[in-house]
Amino acid sequence: MADLASIRTPYYRYDLDLLKETVDFASAEANRYGYTIHYAIKANHDPVIAGIIRDRGLGADCVSGNEVQRSLELGFPAQGIVFAGVGKTDEEISLALEKDIFCLNCESVEELQVIDEIAARSGKIARIALRVNPSVEAGTHRNITTGLDENKFGISMPHLKSALNICSTSENLDFTGLHFHIGSQISSLEPYRNLCERVNAIWHEYDIEGYGGYVLNLGGGYGIDYNNPEGNPVPDFRSFFSLFSENLRLPVGTEVHFELGRSLVGQCGRIVTKVLYTKQGIGRKFVITDAGMTELMRPSLYQAVHAIKNISSSGEPETYDVVGPVCESTDVFARDTELPVTKRGDMLEILSCGAYAESMTLNFNLREKAGKVYISGNTVINGKQYHEDDETALISGNGHGYLHKV
Repeated sequence: MADLASIRTPYYRYDLDLLKETVDFASAEANRYGYTIHYAIKANHDPVIAGIIRDRGLGADCVSGNEVQRSLELGFPAQGIVFAGVGKTDEEISLALEKDIFCLNCESVEELQVIDEIAARSGKIARIALRVNPSVEAGTHRNITTGLDENKFGISMPHLKSALNICSTSENLDFTGLHFHIGSQISSLEPYRNLCERVNAIWHEYDIEGYGGYVLNLGGGYGIDYNNPEGNPVPDFRSFFSLFSENLRLPVGTEVHFELGRSLVGQCGRIVTKVLYTKQGIGRKFVITDAGMTELMRPSLYQAVHAIKNISSSGEPETYDVVGPVCESTDVFARDTELPVTKRGDMLEILSCGAYAESMTLNFNLREKAGKVYISGNTVINGKQYHEDDETALISGNGHGYLHKV
């Protein structure tokens, strides 16, 4: 067992047991209704995290050619991979066709025409879905809303008929159905209820079944509790999937797919960071840590809130701004947050960092890449070979672990 106090900070700490509990619960609730889940690998492409999800039978949701390639390398079956994105290159489209992935989610009429041309040149049949912009308000931060008229994502309703006609006349396109995604970190079920109403109307008004559509992909975006992560570590997947079962009105036999990311992995990760300095300003007190926006960009990018704990101190609370060392004024984790009296050398944990933390890292200021620690039960895994019930082994590679079947 590794001595946590001896591990160089900052590092990502992953709770594998919580990850398994979360994914198992989501899978069980989806299976009640025969729903399919693709893991949004952009949330966290760590091979240990992705391997656990893969072994539980989930597919992969990708938004770049490299994500498609990485998913295949990690063992996700090609028939479980979907590929979205507004700016797919010709090379990425060719890769998807060569690897025979399940579906390309097309986001414009122009993209559909390009896929048709590339498939014809390659002698391939491209399985595609049309990503439709339903103009449903997600009730989330404007920078992570994706289903409104002014967003860059998806085919707008006035162009859907043209896209369907291309699908029906092309010999190289295999139309599977429709794809929707209205946003990320959605904390209420009401937007999903509204989405169901729009989907029902669109599916019947445009006779999607008549065009051969049999798959409805509803995207993801289901949020986690950033304010009370330890009190609500696992999202309410029971209510989430039940809502769709109660509100969708689709032909019998229609496959319903989801692309979940943050809700599966968000709470299993934390950043452990050391206090380098405390500093008294004119009217504010600062805690300066060795982690920065290079390890967790969300607060700088979205003004996102992450709970922060001082695990070294139990003193009286003080109000601080918690900031990083990066040479940017936006390198701030929290303003006016209460921590026990904090001093140089104290250890902090930034919670809810399993999603969109490690996967969004930067090397700005030539910062070194943070390490990783995996915890399972009472075992801490860091850089040494370790066997857990003769099923897995951690092989260290340059300080960064990889979990492999043995």
